[in-house]
This record gives sequence, structure tokens and C-alpha cells, in this order.
Amino acid sequence: MLKVTDLRFAYSRRSAPVLRGVSFELADGEVGIVLGRNGSGKTTLFSNILGINSPDSGSIEFDGADLTKMPRRERAKLIAYVPQDIRFGALSVFDSVLMGRVARFGLTAGEEDREQTRRVLDEVGLAALAERTVTELSGGERQKVAIARALAQEPRLLVLDEPTGNLDIENERLILEEARKLARSRNIGVLSSLHDLNRALGFGDRFFFIKEGVVKYDCRREDVTADMINDVFGGRVRMVEFEGEKIILDEKKKI
Repeated sequence: MLKVTDLRFAYSRRSAPVLRGVSFELADGEVGIVLGRNGSGKTTLFSNILGINSPDSGSIEFDGADLTKMPRRERAKLIAYVPQDIRFGALSVFDSVLMGRVARFGLTAGEEDREQTRRVLDEVGLAALAERTVTELSGGERQKVAIARALAQEPRLLVLDEPTGNLDIENERLILEEARKLARSRNIGVLSSLHDLNRALGFGDRFFFIKEGVVKYDCRREDVTADMINDVFGGRVRMVEFEGEKIILDEKKKI
């Protein structure tokens, strides 16, 4: 379980804090969605969890271990990261995914690392493309390679920062379904930010709404309301149900 308690962070002593006391918990096998306006601190939160930045105060624990005091290589064995835009260079799909094992093998990959890479490629449906160069692939296929590389680390937590931002609607749906399925089958936590609120509702189990540097609302999917969304985003939406699913309608766009 990931547990973030009263996390505070500012980029300098003179700048206003971005995180002013963020607290939430995410269980294994759960998909958690971090929502908030641009500049609300979503990426900053992720960078603190990943160890790219260090919090000014507060704690980040995983199964009771303090991540902020953990060596970077050990943290990389627990947490994998998929950014919105990832660069692979001219590597093959197999070698790109194998690079996710670096935290485990150091300088030279062994047969165990190669076998794990083959298992992951098969799991996400990329085995047939293993020898292709990543630059030859479609946007959706490249994003699947990014997720496969993260999974090759054998993480306990997968962090996705707008993982579908550059994809078309169908590839976006496939990537989110794949990530959700992997969370269940591997019993790993998934923490993600998403721009599309309706996609987020269909993908997430728990929702963490950030406003003014804190998690103002922490709830399960069935408890998300239009009032929460309007408060955090300053919009004017309403929520309806269609075939048992909640759908957000933007009143300003006359959807």
C-alpha cells in the first residue's frame, strides 16, 4: 500500500509551495486517479513519489517503508513510471523493454532478465513485434512498449502521467484497459493523472482531487459528484447515468 501523509513541497524557499499537505492512501490492485487543474501539483506529486524531488516535509511510505530514505535503485524496484512522452531511440521493442530491468541487473542482462522481458511482451500483446524498431510502431504500440518496459521492472506501483495524451480514442481506450487489467492480475497499485474526466471515471477505482495544494476530495468512483468536479475545476458540469455508468456533461459546451 502507498501512503502519503501531509506531503509539502516548494521548488525554492522564495516560491509558494505547490503541495501544502497532500495525504491519501492507495491499496494494491487499485487504480487511483489524481485530478486537478493545470498547475495544481499532479506532476510535482509524482516527482516526489518517484524520488525526482524530495519533499520539504511529510512522508511517503510503501508497505511501511519510508520511500524518501530508500536508495534510488531500491525505489526503482518498487515503482515504475510511464511519462506522457517517452523516447526510445532506435532500439528494438525487445531491447527497449529489457532496459526496464536495469535497476535489477546493473551492467549486463542475464537470462532471467531476458525471460522476464519475453513474459511481459507476451502479456501485453507485443511478442510478435519484439524485433521491430520502436520508431516503426504506431503511437498506441509505442505507449504499450512504455508500459511493458515499466512492467519489466516487476514494480509494486505503476505511476502514469497522462499516459494517453498523444493517442487517438481507440488506442487510448486499449491502453487504459490494459493498465487496469494488469493492476488486477499482478495486484499492483496504479496511480495516474488523466485529462479526460469521462475516461478517468471509467478507468479509476479511487479519485484524489487536488485543489490549492491539498487533496480536497478522496472518494471511490461511485461517490464522485458533479459538485466536486465544479469545485476543483471551476467549471459547470452535470452528471447523468447511462447504462449504469456515470457520464459527465459540460454545460458550457452544450454536449
